[in-house]
Amino acid sequence: MSDFENRVDLSQLSVKIAKLREEASKALIGQQEMLDLMLTAMFAGGHVLIEGVPGIAKTLAAKLVSKLVEADFKRIQFTPDLMPSDVLGTSVFNPKTASFDYRRGPIFSNLVLIDEINRAPAKTQASLFEVMEEKQISNDGQTYYLESLFMVLATQNPIEQEGTYRLPEAQLDRFIFKIVVDYPENGEESQILQMTNKNTNHHKLNFIESVIGKEEIVILRENLESIVMKDSLIDYIVKLVAKTRDHHSLYLGASPRASIDLMKASKAFAAIQGRDFVSPEDIKRLFRPVVEHRIILSPEAELQGITIKEVAEQILQQVEVPK
Repeated sequence: MSDFENRVDLSQLSVKIAKLREEASKALIGQQEMLDLMLTAMFAGGHVLIEGVPGIAKTLAAKLVSKLVEADFKRIQFTPDLMPSDVLGTSVFNPKTASFDYRRGPIFSNLVLIDEINRAPAKTQASLFEVMEEKQISNDGQTYYLESLFMVLATQNPIEQEGTYRLPEAQLDRFIFKIVVDYPENGEESQILQMTNKNTNHHKLNFIESVIGKEEIVILRENLESIVMKDSLIDYIVKLVAKTRDHHSLYLGASPRASIDLMKASKAFAAIQGRDFVSPEDIKRLFRPVVEHRIILSPEAELQGITIKEVAEQILQQVEVPK
């Protein structure tokens, strides 16, 4: 194996990943898996949903990614009174030309932080359907296209909390990952306090330097298409996702979009690890972040106290791993 030569040159990506992790460590304590999944999503061309209780650095992590990337960044705070036009933009009458001009909304950016996405009602959430899937917005018969690098980093509070709206299935299906963030360990929280004590403006992240440009990300994405994935691993992904559709504890299984996202994410994750080929372990590690937010328990399973996590683990154990 020592004589193995990569078929895809990943040296540039490896250097960038090392620098991204080094710079991120200046602001983010722990949460290494969250950072890896966010970087994987960025290189795979997907959107990320980050869930957790208030105050555990969900927004900080999303802002950190925007600092690491030299690209346009916008933040949208979702609230119950937010309208679709506040996100997408609207047509405004121009008296000089006696016509309507389209005034673009904050969604027109490379990286968009949507804070507390489940605080807005369904109408506003639905406004994101087209732009997240097709990178375009239709308004008054005209189509407006976004740049190649377009990524939504959305945060949400657990749906059990007051003032939240459940995201519709079609919205959830547009996120490549759902990252569930928990409370930090005591040692990590101590480091957070020490870091904040030394720099009271720590949350502004002014000390973080950009590591990678948006053009570089687009080029690296194109190179990831050459990452090798055996047919047996493609079949493995198909079997895993198909198992969600006939599992006795599930009311709704994952869509083909989940299969595509799992394949793309596995390629990006392998490349981030410095490999030009996907292994079964890559797929197993990413299966839960890709699938868990897309499947729904049956009423019987909920009554029995079964969790989505338990079902996902069962599926991983039931489907044979290719050699």
